Amino acid sequence: MKRHPALYTLSHDHHQGLILAQQLKKGAPQYKGMPSTIEGKKEFTISFYNTGLIKHFKDEEEILFPMSSGKNASIDKLIAEIVNEHRKLEALIEEIRTTAELERVMDELGHLLEKHIRKEERELFVMIEEALNENDLDLLSAKLKQTEKTN
Repeated sequence: MKRHPALYTLSHDHHQGLILAQQLKKGAPQYKGMPSTIEGKKEFTISFYNTGLIKHFKDEEEILFPMSSGKNASIDKLIAEIVNEHRKLEALIEEIRTTAELERVMDELGHLLEKHIRKEERELFVMIEEALNENDLDLLSAKLKQTEKTN
């Protein structure tokens, strides 16, 4: 699917997130270069969260969502759902750190992460591209690029 350049960075993050999501699911095939043990997957997930996902959620919640909200009720409803999913994903990542049921929690995280990313890519981003004009999208792009320089 062709994505507006303003959303490329977030879509690239989503691609990386989908790879992680697949690896977390119970019985997933091994991806080349990815950890194969449950402990390796745990450490990789925590590192992925710390080095990328925190910033990604912040970029969406502090830049993308404020610029997109108020355009139509469908976008606003979807943003509210997605923010709730961000909190659930964060809670599952925290749970991974301490749970005795690591495989079950990782599987749940993998399924939720995949569903979440697909919702953003297939629904929210499509609506945002339709709702924002070219000037808004250029401003969005500039703001997202600015966060790359500061992080």
